[in-house]
Amino acid sequence: MTERTIPIADLRYRAAPPPIPADPSPFAGGVVHDSRGRLLHDLRISITDRCNFRCTYCMPKSVFDRDYAFLPQSSLLRFEEIERVARIFIGLGVEKIRLTGGEPLLRRHVERLVAGLAALRTPTGRQLDLTLTTNGSLLARKAEILRAAGLHRVTVSLDALDDATFRRMNDVDFPVSDVLDGIEAAAAAGLGPVKINMVVKRGLNDDQIVPMARHFRGTGHIVRFIEFMDVGASNGWRLDDVVPSSEVVARLDRAFGIDSAEPNYRGEVARRWRYRDGSGEVGVISSVTEPFCGDCSRARLSTEGRLYTCLFAESGHDLRALLRGEHDDASIRAAIAALWSRRGDRYSEIRSEASSALSRRIEMSYIGG
Repeated sequence: MTERTIPIADLRYRAAPPPIPADPSPFAGGVVHDSRGRLLHDLRISITDRCNFRCTYCMPKSVFDRDYAFLPQSSLLRFEEIERVARIFIGLGVEKIRLTGGEPLLRRHVERLVAGLAALRTPTGRQLDLTLTTNGSLLARKAEILRAAGLHRVTVSLDALDDATFRRMNDVDFPVSDVLDGIEAAAAAGLGPVKINMVVKRGLNDDQIVPMARHFRGTGHIVRFIEFMDVGASNGWRLDDVVPSSEVVARLDRAFGIDSAEPNYRGEVARRWRYRDGSGEVGVISSVTEPFCGDCSRARLSTEGRLYTCLFAESGHDLRALLRGEHDDASIRAAIAALWSRRGDRYSEIRSEASSALSRRIEMSYIGG
């Protein structure tokens, strides 16, 4: 088949895909840069839009109730389609893939997908950095099989150590002890060091900052404190609810003594801080008060195959239509390269509370974190 570029049409969430026009422009191959010189390095793949939690900042019950229409199984990308698109992205420079959701461990036989992705190699023969983000509720029973399938690490979302606070935040009365058991099971299976993500919301769980750090200090696990973000349009985000990372760092410094550390790689979203006594590190993710758009190297693929070039996007691009159409890998690779080369996203740099309230951004449970 002659190589050709296929522009990917913009789509709204749940909108029907329009016809895909053909464009004969070829793609020479290799890594791609966007309009701001940012590489395509990370791909986050949401494998389900379902979750067994109803966290107030992500899937509030007021929206995601019993009548909410989740995607039918037929709409989800099949495992072989995910593996195919991963190979295509690797050809464009992607070296890290993270599986997300919803809650990815709710997807049946997820270990088969992990095994397929773990077998992929970069053009230089290196393994992918293959990770998964989970709420930890099913991790204790699945950690060993995930590691055996080839998963490298896990990130666990945990917003409080206090059981009452944690149950209030997940809003399904799930106990914190089960998540802690999952973290230990992951570490024992070799999925460490485990990263623990805590979304901090003022007046709700900001009293858990120091206890969380204290609990995991010296364990080898890394807690990352995330500013409450205006992802989607259903979580009631207000700027007043944001605890700036500078305040988090100040609290931790007073409690333990911490110093800034160099990033592990360009584009790392978490700013690293080390305990002065050598007992490990913590991180802060400051999308609201200290935007890191300038180094963002992440693309996101929704569970039904729509490609997003920003966490705060209002529309995606229908990649599933290409995967299920009569298009070869070279054609799809050219389409993705053309899309990325036009990318100019910088939402966090231009955010305002007014623009956040008016925006129709995709929900985090659909696009993944």
